[in-house]
Amino acid sequence: MPAKLGEEHAEGEVSMRIVEAFPHTTKVMDPVFIPLSDGITLAARIWLPEDADETPVPAILEYLPYRRQDGTAERDALTHPYFAGHGYACVRVDMRGSGDSEGILLGEYLKQEQDDALEIIDWIVAQPWCAGSVGMIGISWGGFNGLQVAARKPPALKAIVSICSTDDRYADDIHYMGGCLVNDNAAWNAYMFSINTTPPDPDMVGNKWHDIWTKRLKGSGLWLEDWMSHQTRDDFYKHGSVCENFADIEAAVYAVGGWADGYSNAVFRLLAELKSPCKGLVGPWGHKYPHFAHPGPRMGFLQECIRWWDHWLKGNDTGIMDEPQLRCWMQDPVPPRTYYAERPGRWVAEESWPSPRIEATTLHLNRGGLGAAPGEAGDLAINSPLTVGLMAGQWCPHGSDPDQAGDQRYEAGGSLVFDGEPLAEAMEILGAPVVELDLACDKPQGMVAVCLSEVLPDGAATRISYGLLNLSHRDSHETPSALEPGTRYRIRLQLNDAGHRFERGNRIRIAVSSNYWPIAWPSPEMTTLSIAAASSLLILPLRPERAEDASLRPFEEAESARPLAQTIQRAPDYQWTVTQDMIGGCFTVHQWFDEGRTTYDEQDGWTVESTHDEYFTIHPDDPVTAKLDITWTERFERGAWQVSSKTHTVVTSTASHFRVAAKMQAWQGDEIVHEQSWDREFERNHV
Repeated sequence: MPAKLGEEHAEGEVSMRIVEAFPHTTKVMDPVFIPLSDGITLAARIWLPEDADETPVPAILEYLPYRRQDGTAERDALTHPYFAGHGYACVRVDMRGSGDSEGILLGEYLKQEQDDALEIIDWIVAQPWCAGSVGMIGISWGGFNGLQVAARKPPALKAIVSICSTDDRYADDIHYMGGCLVNDNAAWNAYMFSINTTPPDPDMVGNKWHDIWTKRLKGSGLWLEDWMSHQTRDDFYKHGSVCENFADIEAAVYAVGGWADGYSNAVFRLLAELKSPCKGLVGPWGHKYPHFAHPGPRMGFLQECIRWWDHWLKGNDTGIMDEPQLRCWMQDPVPPRTYYAERPGRWVAEESWPSPRIEATTLHLNRGGLGAAPGEAGDLAINSPLTVGLMAGQWCPHGSDPDQAGDQRYEAGGSLVFDGEPLAEAMEILGAPVVELDLACDKPQGMVAVCLSEVLPDGAATRISYGLLNLSHRDSHETPSALEPGTRYRIRLQLNDAGHRFERGNRIRIAVSSNYWPIAWPSPEMTTLSIAAASSLLILPLRPERAEDASLRPFEEAESARPLAQTIQRAPDYQWTVTQDMIGGCFTVHQWFDEGRTTYDEQDGWTVESTHDEYFTIHPDDPVTAKLDITWTERFERGAWQVSSKTHTVVTSTASHFRVAAKMQAWQGDEIVHEQSWDREFERNHV
């Protein structure tokens, strides 16, 4: 029977319809404890049709370290009951060492994580409510491990939906971008450092909660030690990077991304390389599920998933595999903003990817700007202040806060800028822009950042894409080599994939800089890059019009299940400021996140609050002044029971070493339960 629609649920300025009744009435089982072969039990919440024991259904697994009780409870409530109402068993599992699960979480994407997933799938298949076929869904970590588990080929796993994920843990994740150390490396560590201090719920696990918690506190460690110890593409990052052998994946893959997110590139690589059935979807969204993401427009993502699951897990012909392999939101020009409620544009499609329809268009980086033909030869020098990048936004924007790139006019003074002539007609691109630079550097270590923007008639510049390259990685991420100062090199820099329409009368801009703070850690010394004009190129993936786009099957309106019942006792607060010490000269980017204080109404007064405070400081002319200072706090309460923690991480560097200082403290009430400090140096390896 058709779903009954109730009121709309507003998230920010964009709404989605709430489904009140489904084809199947459902029930929730929580907690369910899944035993593993080594004696550890993992906690799960399961939504499924009430009659699934008599009429078994396929299962959908989401497997994360982010605490199902509170960390993902809000988004889980919007998603998993919807799938269950359409005839699926949805199993949301706390990973080993997280939430209410036993054990210790020692790192991301470990073999142990995959081994546990295989046992979970075997357990699911053995349940009386499971019909035998399994899918996996997840965003970010859950999208990563969906690909990784698929590469392990469990027989029951027939299909996955991988959202905002990557196939390449080194070159396309929060650790290193183009071989440059991304500052999200430390920021992400600070988040997991904090999450690993959080306790299980005594109402879920009983009196053993304290033992589980203290083992977690003492054993999870500081993951940043591993990440700073591995600065090149070695076996540490090859593990879990499915791009090492795409043929390992035999399950069907639906790869989903957003242009505002940091992880859209993998969609195009998966489409091009996987041998298994694969579809791609890229919208305007940040790092969120598409049915409640910003920027809008949202789309009926859950309905699209049901079509996918029905085809691959139930064997029903929904027509989804007869449609074009790739659907993308072609974005229209907009003034530069750090937040958009919606991005104007339209849905377009390609029958396959790479598309034979995409045409390479080459422009030359001439002295006078971008040109269709090479101009006068000559060298152009740039020694960027370390403040270039302050308008870059987050490496991985979530879209719901002002975290996207701002007006690129602020960056122009510290960059080599190449503007094209006003466009005689509109031009659309889809895919990865590429820049080829003929350059030299005056130091043995350096980096280059390239931004592609659209300049509007009033001079405002909206960033469309960007890319970074550590120049010692010009030939290899595995075996970097120092530059010979003054020697010319031909380097190729692939920017992030983009789908964008440049408007008639606007200009295309390429901006080249030698730094990009606070996205990336600076080189050990200030560098001057010498760019050869005329012989350096911009190659754009031009997309001709496709008449069939006008008749594409429209996506339905965004829907979800009923939002989670919760009481907001303190509303979230978000601040982002950039300040300069006018005496000392240092710039500081300060981000303050108060996640608020929330009581979960159906969990007997379970109350959670969290804050994080981040400072990124640098002097425009001195790389060794770079400093990250990040503090997280967590607090959990129920009645008189109270647990809290505080973690603090500081990252600095010299010309030869990185230094990491960190501290963890955890309390039960006013009594400190565990305290630990770290202070380590790591030799810089061509970074």
